[in-house]
Amino acid sequence: MVSVLCGLAALLLLAACGDSSETADDGAETESAGALSGICPDPLVIQTDWFPESEHGALYELMGDDYTIDAENKRVSGSMVASGADGEDLGITWEVRTGGPAIAFAPVASIVYSDDSIDLAYADTDLQVLSFDEVPMLSVVAPLEINPQVVMWDPETHPTVETVADLGEQGVEIVVDDTTGFSRVFTALGIWDSDQLDPSYDGSPTRLITSDGAVAMQGFASAEPFEFARIPEWGRPLEFDLLHNGGFEIYSQSVAIRPSDRDTLAPCLEELVPIIQQSVVDFINSPDRANAIIIDAVETFADFWTYDNEVADYSVQTQIDLGLVGNGGDTTVGNFDEDRVQGVIDLLAEADLGVPEIEPADLVTNDFIDPTIGFN
Repeated sequence: MVSVLCGLAALLLLAACGDSSETADDGAETESAGALSGICPDPLVIQTDWFPESEHGALYELMGDDYTIDAENKRVSGSMVASGADGEDLGITWEVRTGGPAIAFAPVASIVYSDDSIDLAYADTDLQVLSFDEVPMLSVVAPLEINPQVVMWDPETHPTVETVADLGEQGVEIVVDDTTGFSRVFTALGIWDSDQLDPSYDGSPTRLITSDGAVAMQGFASAEPFEFARIPEWGRPLEFDLLHNGGFEIYSQSVAIRPSDRDTLAPCLEELVPIIQQSVVDFINSPDRANAIIIDAVETFADFWTYDNEVADYSVQTQIDLGLVGNGGDTTVGNFDEDRVQGVIDLLAEADLGVPEIEPADLVTNDFIDPTIGFN
């Protein structure tokens, strides 16, 4: 059963606080919208965890119209602009790197620590905790408020399944990525049995199709349920449940740095983080331009992953309808709730997964967040 988390989420789109490209009366740029030239690394590189998709919209909102696509290495780079074609040219090159198969499905943090050219990277709270001793990451802004990850299943084959817990009770085989924290948590807590997990998830619908719906699969609420229903070999709707609804309340795809880079990057982050916050708002309010870049990149990559306007539109609407984007418990977008982070730490510790001695401040910081930027 799909659980709608925020029935009023669409109201978030009526207006936004803050403007990353304001100018003073004399035409000079305000300090909050200052160019990043000489302040941030150039190029400024971010490593993502998957192919381009609308959940990454805030990143591509910052990509200039002069962007180029490196199909071999699956990268998109161009002038960095402050939200859209009419935004301020920030004076540096912005490079977005694809994850998933482009990095041999390796954990993003491990790639970051093996490549000094990467400045920023996507991070998930659970993996930040579990890999803290080896490859620590510090999140500085959260474009997504709620993790889009779900487990999805065929309601014709499994008509009585409504939640992730039901999958465990009924012993349904679940195709997952074995690097993820949620599968380890759910098995350690007895919600699932390790014998029912198939760790072969690669983002494709193959296992679902070949099993004729016998297996359940992980995915994103804002992508696969819509895409898979359009595949001729499948062609029917899927039900799903957000992991967040099952108590797994991580921050997914937050923008993070190596903690050791904090002092060096601080002047950059003071300017950059509010720009990213504003890009979250601007993308949701007007997603077409950034989605066009995302679609162009996916088509140019010419891999198994496909993306078009229909799924992009579905993704944006689903992000709104399920509250995947939006403010936290206040009027600010992109900030972190440390109590929520502590809850993830406690959950992983309860599952006896070898949690190090850490606290939320080791994983997230609101120091660079502009509290005036958010959805109204």
